[in-house]
Amino acid sequence: MLEALFPFVYMVCFALIAGGAFALMTQTMRNPSAQSSPRNRHPEAPAPGDEVLYVDLSRERLEYLYEQAS
Repeated sequence: MLEALFPFVYMVCFALIAGGAFALMTQTMRNPSAQSSPRNRHPEAPAPGDEVLYVDLSRERLEYLYEQAS
């Protein structure tokens, strides 16, 4: 009994996933301008032109700092 029910459940799940994928694909192709909405900037992001302090962790710089410490 259970062996006869498995293919039916499998096909129902397959149809649900395939239908959802098809619906998502058609909505994306129907309205592509909705995908390119402008992204909000993070409140702590630097403004264009601001100087940003960063740490140089390149291999050469780390080797130089290690040699200086010893």
